[in-house]
Amino acid sequence: MNVRRRLIPAALASALGLGALTACSSDSAATGNTEKFDVVASFYPMAFLAEQIGGDHAHVTSLTEPGQEPHDLEISTRQRAQLEEADAALYLKGLQPAVDEAVAQTGIETKIDAAGLTRLEDHGTGGHSHEGEEGHSEEGHSEEEEEHARDPHVWLDPVKYAEVAQGVGKAFEKADPDHAADYKKNTEALVEKLNGLDKDFENGLKDTRSKVFFTNHAAFSYLAERYGLTQEAISGMDPESEPSAARVRELQQEAKADGVTTVFYETLVSDKTAKTLARDANLKTDVLDPLEGITDRSRGDDYFQVMESNLEALQKALGAK
Repeated sequence: MNVRRRLIPAALASALGLGALTACSSDSAATGNTEKFDVVASFYPMAFLAEQIGGDHAHVTSLTEPGQEPHDLEISTRQRAQLEEADAALYLKGLQPAVDEAVAQTGIETKIDAAGLTRLEDHGTGGHSHEGEEGHSEEGHSEEEEEHARDPHVWLDPVKYAEVAQGVGKAFEKADPDHAADYKKNTEALVEKLNGLDKDFENGLKDTRSKVFFTNHAAFSYLAERYGLTQEAISGMDPESEPSAARVRELQQEAKADGVTTVFYETLVSDKTAKTLARDANLKTDVLDPLEGITDRSRGDDYFQVMESNLEALQKALGAK
C-alpha cells in the first residue's frame, strides 16, 4: 500500500528480524507486493492483533524476533527505516523504551499505542518495571514517571486485550478506509473469541483449592485480578534479578500457609531461580507463559492456544475442582 516503502529481500529481512509472521506476509515480502496495508508491530501480542484484524489486507512484521526477550530490544538503523516506510506502527508504550523512542522520532502517519486503548494500572511491586524502575505511589512523581510505573501486561487479561483489539480495529478502519468493513468484521470475530477465552478462565478458576500462585516475575497481575487470584513473584518486577534470602524464606512460609504447590517459570528467561526455590521449598515447577513471543518451546502455536495451556497449568497448580 505504501509506495514509499523500499523493498528488502526476504532473506535479508529475516536475518534482521524483519521477517513476516504469517505465510501471507511472507508471500508479500517475497513478491514485492506493496498494495497491502503495511503494519510494523513492536512484539508478538501486537503483531497477533494486527494479523487477526488486518487479515488478507495487511502485511505485518514484528520488530522483535521469535525467542527474543522483548524488553531487551534495541532498534537497528534498518528497523528505523522500516518504521518510516510503513503505513502504521502498533506498539505498547512503556514496555520497550527503544520502540517508544523510535516511533516518536518517525514521521509515520498512523501510530497506534495500545497503552492508550485500555486502562493501565500501577501494580507497584506486583506489576512490571523497566529500566530499573520501582513501584511507588503517584504522589511526588512526574506524569512521565507515573506512566512508566504502570503495568503494561494487558494482553494477559482477555477482557483488556479485547478492548485493545477494538481500538486497533478502529485505527485500521480510519487508516485504510477501503477495507474498513473487513477490519470491522475481523475485529468483531476476534473480540468474540477473546470473550470466550475470558469465560473459559472465569469458569475454570472460580472453584480452586488455593488462590495463590508463584511466578518467576510479576507479569500476571491483570490476570490475577480478573479471576480473583493472588500472584506472588519471586523476583518482583525484573525477570532477571535474583531474590534476596529474606524473600525466599518469605515465599517458603507462604507456600505452606496458602497451600501453594507449584512455582511457575517462563519460556524466554532462565528457570534457574524458580527451580531453586521449588527444590528448597519442596514444590513442583511448571510453565506459565507471559506470551511475549512464540517459539518452538511454547505450549501452542498462537495466543489462544498458549492461553488455554496457561489455564490448564493454573487449574492443575491451584487444585481446580
